[in-house]
Amino acid sequence: FPEFVIVGLVDEVQMFHYDSNTMKTEPKQDWMEKITDQQYWESQTQRAQGDQQVFKADIEILKQRFNQTG
Repeated sequence: FPEFVIVGLVDEVQMFHYDSNTMKTEPKQDWMEKITDQQYWESQTQRAQGDQQVFKADIEILKQRFNQTG
């Protein structure tokens, strides 16, 4: 399992996916791929990687505050 996942949904349909194993944001609908370019997905990947780092740091802070490990 990946440590971190972002899933974009519209009306309960998955539009895109990012996870910490692939480290890439990818479209999950053909029409999304058709209306966007590679630069869009690269920028979304960079954003998701930043979100992943922030989330990981936030979890570490919470673990310290609640005196939890591992």
